[in-house]
Amino acid sequence: MYFIWYLLIGLAAGWIANLIVKGSGSGLIVNLIVGLIGGMLGGWLLSRIGWIPVGTLGSLATAVIGAVLLLWIAAWISHRKKGDGKKH
Repeated sequence: MYFIWYLLIGLAAGWIANLIVKGSGSGLIVNLIVGLIGGMLGGWLLSRIGWIPVGTLGSLATAVIGAVLLLWIAAWISHRKKGDGKKH
């Protein structure tokens, strides 16, 4: 049962992060993957600063924070790759 709950939180977090970053409208699977990886990233980062999320809202906030960071990093890497072919 917890597995399904984590999937739902990951899906919601990926969708919310996509709205915040104003992405190109990712699909269900991409939002789920971004949310789940973002949850792990957010949990790791926030535990480093001493904040431990409690409850469903804490888990969702952590996953959204991590997913937004993940999308920003992906956009930054994508932007850098596009700029590598240009002459300076």
